[in-house]
Amino acid sequence: MQFDDTPSKSSPLSVAADDQTRNAILLVREALRDRRAMLAFQPVVQARMPKRAAFYEGLIRIMDTTGRIIPAGDFIGAIETRELGRRIDCLALEMGLSTLASEPSIRLSINMSARSIGYPEWLTTLERGLRHDPSIAERLILEITESSAMDMPELVIDFMADMQERGICFALDDFGAGYTAFRYLKDFYFDIIKIDGEFIRGISASPDNQALTKALVSIARHFDMFTVAESVETQEDAQLLIEMGVDCLQGYFFGAPSVSEPWKTSQLKARGVG
Repeated sequence: MQFDDTPSKSSPLSVAADDQTRNAILLVREALRDRRAMLAFQPVVQARMPKRAAFYEGLIRIMDTTGRIIPAGDFIGAIETRELGRRIDCLALEMGLSTLASEPSIRLSINMSARSIGYPEWLTTLERGLRHDPSIAERLILEITESSAMDMPELVIDFMADMQERGICFALDDFGAGYTAFRYLKDFYFDIIKIDGEFIRGISASPDNQALTKALVSIARHFDMFTVAESVETQEDAQLLIEMGVDCLQGYFFGAPSVSEPWKTSQLKARGVG
């Protein structure tokens, strides 16, 4: 006998999930209306010189009516396929471009969904920022998740080709998390591959993840793509990744995301690795 453990539409689990989604949508809608949003910055350090940030990732945060800061992980799943997801991408890009314009010494990556490529307001935001300061393009990195890139590969490939001619770099986020269509990888020409944290956390004690990460690094190197290991949390993991030849490291071991600007407050931790 087989059992189906999928909750029915009227089950308590289904109702709770629906309520959670509705609450997240309402929270984001109100935050966008009142512009209660900010970027949190996390350093991505050079593996061989971990006291130096290669670039920073700008992570979108919103605030509820009490001022509590809400990370994207708490709401992005509910809005990813909705117009609210496109509007969040617009706001994150707008704030990222403003940061780059005010701080010419840094490079900054901003997350986006491939679905935003065809969204007129997002494209207008990007063009407006580049017209204001064309030099921003060479310091802007757009991070696209593996899952959304594979949903519409042809659109992503064409967009990347146009933008890379203008100096913008592209990072494939969460590499290895899904089922990458490797037949597309040679066509994408991502500049940066960010190896998913599921392979990185505790890697020094996991021979399986060591083998998988070595394979991902080898693939990236074959296609001349820069590698970043996400979710680096210990010195042992950092040291092993450096020995594997990973180019950059990102994670709480080097600095948590902060709404203050780490390039101004010297929040980048000095770590004895390498």
